[in-house]
Amino acid sequence: MSRVMVLVSLALVACQPATEAGRGADAVEFPKAQRPVSPPGANGFSDEATRDDRREAATLMELAGIEPGMSVADLGAGDGYYTVRLAERVGKDGRVLAQDIDRDALLRLGNRVERERLDNVSIVLGAPDDPRLPVDSFDRVFMVHMYHEVEAPYAFLWHLRPALREGGQVIVVEVDRPTDRHGIAPQLLFCEFEQVGFRLVEFVRHPALAGYYARFDAVGERPPPEEIEPCRPRIVAGNGAG
Repeated sequence: MSRVMVLVSLALVACQPATEAGRGADAVEFPKAQRPVSPPGANGFSDEATRDDRREAATLMELAGIEPGMSVADLGAGDGYYTVRLAERVGKDGRVLAQDIDRDALLRLGNRVERERLDNVSIVLGAPDDPRLPVDSFDRVFMVHMYHEVEAPYAFLWHLRPALREGGQVIVVEVDRPTDRHGIAPQLLFCEFEQVGFRLVEFVRHPALAGYYARFDAVGERPPPEEIEPCRPRIVAGNGAG
C-alpha cells in the first residue's frame, strides 16, 4: 500500500455517505453522553518496547481468543501498536482493519503498513459517531484505551453492531477513572453498552493492560435510537466490577 493509495482511500471514505454497517440514523437521533468526553490523545502510554516487555498485546490477544484466519477491526488504531501485532497473529488468511478519526495518524500508519509489508491490513477513516465498518465482517472489534474519547457513544455503538459476524465480540480495554481523565468506570461502560444491546461476558483487571478488559456479545435487536436511555455517572458510579 503506497502513501498515494492511502491518501486516495482516506479521501474516498471521507466523501462517501457509507453503505456499510447499518446506516440510517444520524447522531442527532441518539441521546448525548451524560458525562464528560476526554480530548483525543494525551493518554501517556509508554513506548512499544515497554508495552511488549509487560506482554500487553500478547495478553490481550490471548484473552480475546485471537487466532489465525480471524478478521479483526482495530478502532482508534493510532500509530498501529495493536494493528501490526494483530496482523501477525491472524496471519495471511486473516484480516485487520485499522480505523481512526485522525487522518494524520492514519497516514503515518499507512506508511508503517507499507514499510512492514502488512498485506493483510486495510485502513479506513472513521467518524466520531460511526466507525464506518462493513457489515457482517469481524470476529472481534478492539477498542483499546479509546472509548472514553468517543463523542457520541450510543450512535457509535449502534452503528458498530452490524459489523460483527455471528459470534463476533467487542473487546474494550480502559482505565477505571473519570471520563475527563482518560478512563471510564466499569459500571458506566457496562451500562452504555447494554443500552445498545450488548451483554458483558467477561471482565478482567490485568496489570499488563494498564487497566481492565471487558468483552461483549451483541444480543437481540438493536434498539431504535429514540428508545435508548442515557446512562448517568452518578447512578452507576462506584468501585467498578469484581
